[in-house]
Amino acid sequence: MSVPRLSRARSASGTVYPAVLSAMSSSAFSEFSDLRSREDNPREHLPVLRDEALGALNLLPDGCYLDATFGRGGYSRGILSALGERGRLLAFDRDPAAIRAGQILAADPRFFLLHQSFSELTAGAQRAGFLREAAEPGFGVFDGVVFDLGVSSPQLEEGERGFSFRHDGPLDMRMDTTRGETAREWLARADLNDITEVLKNYGDERFARGIAQKIVAVRAERPLVRTGQLAALVRSVVRRREPGQDSATRAFQGIRIHINQELQEIERALPQALTLLKPGGRLVVVAFHSLEDRIVKNFMRRAARPEMEIPSRLPLFARDLPKPSLRILGKAQRPTGAEIAVNPRARSAVLRAAEKLAESGSGA
Repeated sequence: MSVPRLSRARSASGTVYPAVLSAMSSSAFSEFSDLRSREDNPREHLPVLRDEALGALNLLPDGCYLDATFGRGGYSRGILSALGERGRLLAFDRDPAAIRAGQILAADPRFFLLHQSFSELTAGAQRAGFLREAAEPGFGVFDGVVFDLGVSSPQLEEGERGFSFRHDGPLDMRMDTTRGETAREWLARADLNDITEVLKNYGDERFARGIAQKIVAVRAERPLVRTGQLAALVRSVVRRREPGQDSATRAFQGIRIHINQELQEIERALPQALTLLKPGGRLVVVAFHSLEDRIVKNFMRRAARPEMEIPSRLPLFARDLPKPSLRILGKAQRPTGAEIAVNPRARSAVLRAAEKLAESGSGA
């Protein structure tokens, strides 16, 4: 399949942007443009398991690929370096700062960057023109799809983003700063039980109830608006934590995952990625904590062994069993000690890869 050369929009300043920006709201575009001065020298982001992920994609010079989490372009640059003139790469990110960082690649005619959540892979690929030649729904167009889940180093290091308990800033935590509820807004309205459940289920926080009670008590006297306030509050409740881990780590993780609906986004994205893959195409996912990895592992397992979902006592002939849609490629991979030494945030990463089978279904 040949993918048409993609058009690009030009701003009033003459800067070339991906065409997607012409469809953004004026307020979103204004915020995106304001990032220029802050993002001219973005903090370094080291893509985790980069060589392993690119190897698992089995890159073809004339292939068509989808980077579902552009970030600072580590995977995308690697993919582009392996593609020939006819190769194509579509990248997604919902963070306007990542879109700004991606302008360095905007002149490459093989590359298209979309400001969109990866839970909308199909709609985004259609909007970008990658599905024009699809003969029917479920017709795969990509030779590989890669996800690098979780929060990025630049997001953690920029105090104003509100992700970090180490850098004081506004309680925001949104990956897409152009839409949605901030952590400050949610903590101001959520009830005791909701806060407890988020901290417990998404942060695996043993002291979830106590932290939630303290939040409710404190906000009755003064609003919680800064990350420093929240971190100090959590530390006042959680007096003990594993060696080397800040007491606020789990609470911040739980709130961030909830604000961005991170697990729900993954659950919606994976079936779409499978549908968009050609037979023989590769699905590669790097996860950073057990909640993410469990979703990925179970999805791949169900797609590779769909008969496991059928009740054992249901009388069926072998020919009536559902056909597998994925073949799992080897065991999960983890960073080497050398990579962890250079990038300590890589220590919890897990890479899983699978290949789409011919005549497979469109989802698991």
